[in-house]
Formats: sequence, structure tokens, C-alpha cells
Amino acid sequence: MAGLVGEYEVKMDAKGRFLFPSHLRRQLSPAAQERFMLNKGFENCLTLYPMNEWERISAELSKINLFKPKNRMFYRLFHQGAKDVALDNVGRILIPSALIERVALSKEVMLIAYNDRIEIWDKAAYFQMIEASMDDFADLADEVMGGLENDE
Repeated sequence: MAGLVGEYEVKMDAKGRFLFPSHLRRQLSPAAQERFMLNKGFENCLTLYPMNEWERISAELSKINLFKPKNRMFYRLFHQGAKDVALDNVGRILIPSALIERVALSKEVMLIAYNDRIEIWDKAAYFQMIEASMDDFADLADEVMGGLENDE
């Protein structure tokens, strides 16, 4: 997979379902097979991994030394609340209510696709986070990308 990309606004119904955007669905590898693993993200969002990507990440995580307390804690926190979810026959994903409550999702949801994952944010919380970070974007770009070689 070349990498997922895009920002999608979706509406979640009263049962916690949203229609998976067709443009995003076309970006998925056939190996994803419309199945995903959903868990709590690093910030106040959920993270949806196509199943083939989850399996790749799980294979890497299986290599960590679980005799080290920090490694065990990371493993627990990363897998906390993880749920296997799939697209239904209409193309919707159901988010379990416990995960909806954990990150306070409302009816208006943002899907943020990048690299091998899709973050699921409450729309208001997502734009608050983005706005709060914009003033530091130039410094962040320098810190993260400043050491890369320039090919000019």
C-alpha cells in the first residue's frame, strides 16, 4: 500500500455507525478485505487499522521484550479496547459505544487517513487540536524535516 491519505467528514448515526467513504475505500489494499482493527489512538481519537496493517504492526510488537515493565505497559495501552470491526453490507462501520464514550465522539466525525491508518476524531475536537498546533507548525516542520537532505 502506497499510503492512505485524506480528510473526510462523516456523520455517525445514533447506533454509532458511519458510511465509510468510497474514495478512502478505493485506497485500501485488497489484502485489507474490508476488515479493520479499531483502538484508542495516541491523542483523543480512535485509530482504525486495515487488518493487513494491524497484522504487520502486531508482528513487530510481538518482538518486544515483555519482561521490561515499560514494554508491557506500552503493549497494554496500545491494545487497550481494541476491537475487530468490518464494513457491513451497506459499507458502514460500527464503533462500539465504549470507544465512542472514551473519546467523546459526537454525530459529526472526521476521518484522517495517513500512511497505514485512519484516525477517527470528533469534528470539533479535531479542529481545536489543529488550530492549537498551527502556530507551532513551522517549528515542528523544522524539527521533524529540517535534517533531511535537500536534493537541489
